[in-house]
Amino acid sequence: MKHVWNWPISYLPEKETLREASFGITEEAKSVRYPVRLLRYWFGYHLMRDEAARLGDQAEVAEIGVDSGQMLQFAQLALKKTEPTADPWWSRWLAVDVDVRESLLREAGYAHFQDVNLDSPESFALDRPYDIAICLHVFEHLFEPERAVQRLADNLKPGGILIGGFPVVPDFCVRPREKKIRQTARKFGHVSVFSPKRVKRMCDAAGCDVEFASGAFLMRKKGSAIENSPLWLKLNLLWGACFPAWPGELYWSARKRK
Repeated sequence: MKHVWNWPISYLPEKETLREASFGITEEAKSVRYPVRLLRYWFGYHLMRDEAARLGDQAEVAEIGVDSGQMLQFAQLALKKTEPTADPWWSRWLAVDVDVRESLLREAGYAHFQDVNLDSPESFALDRPYDIAICLHVFEHLFEPERAVQRLADNLKPGGILIGGFPVVPDFCVRPREKKIRQTARKFGHVSVFSPKRVKRMCDAAGCDVEFASGAFLMRKKGSAIENSPLWLKLNLLWGACFPAWPGELYWSARKRK
């Protein structure tokens, strides 16, 4: 796998990382030292960090589906804990959402904003091409994720990377599962289903090559005492690396062809 075994986990249980910032996790999940729920930001951060190192620590990042700013908050804390003397490795970080809550995001550290609907029929365009586009837990809410991936790829610099993450199932489950959830989906609910093979197909169609794909966990239970163990976290990561289609979550990155 890419560099996942070299990515640190030691900073995850620190009080500041879990409790002094909002990561959209429940108090129950915060009660343990290594909540699996935080892995979405952990994967996203280290995939971006590796790419920024390749670029010379001056990466321009577009975060799509920014919500309340959890990803940048995590990045700031992770940098502080793992590289305390380092300057930020991003030179620009754009917050993108359907309706950006600018005042809230400024408090979280964002300085650049853009209101764009990734799922709208209009042409999707960012304010400039970016080195990195990160889109965590957004594609499963879109009816046409393939088109969304193409739009994001069009807004990357040549050689730039797209980072994504969402729930995952084996490929043979995708169509029946998607058909079922679309019949009962509520507003803003999940309407698309993914497998590692679907990720490869949609990235390939958008002119990108998947460079990294890994599952996140074997199982999880919010607040379970077992999530106090770093060995349990590492076992989940090992399982996800070996069985990325196991029903759970998949995190991936794909590079735009030059």
